[in-house]
Amino acid sequence: MHTVYILHSEKLNRHYIGYTSNIDVRLDFHSNDSQTRKFTYKADDWKLYLSFNCSSKPQALAIEKHIKAMKSKTYIDNLQKYPEIILKLLEKYN
Repeated sequence: MHTVYILHSEKLNRHYIGYTSNIDVRLDFHSNDSQTRKFTYKADDWKLYLSFNCSSKPQALAIEKHIKAMKSKTYIDNLQKYPEIILKLLEKYN
């Protein structure tokens, strides 16, 4: 299973966008105290904001890259508000 996920930190008021093939293991990684986490170690309140499955690794990586390139909290909020945007992304990068 290939999953694109978005975490949110209230403390930092920031989002983290990532890809994984195992969401449970990845969320565990983000919640531990390791300094090896280059971005998410700055806060300890990361919550899963949004996640969705993709049909392949290349598709998931392309969508992750697209969301990061948007550099927009509004866009991320709209992904959650309007699921049809995700459907269009899945179609576009299929």
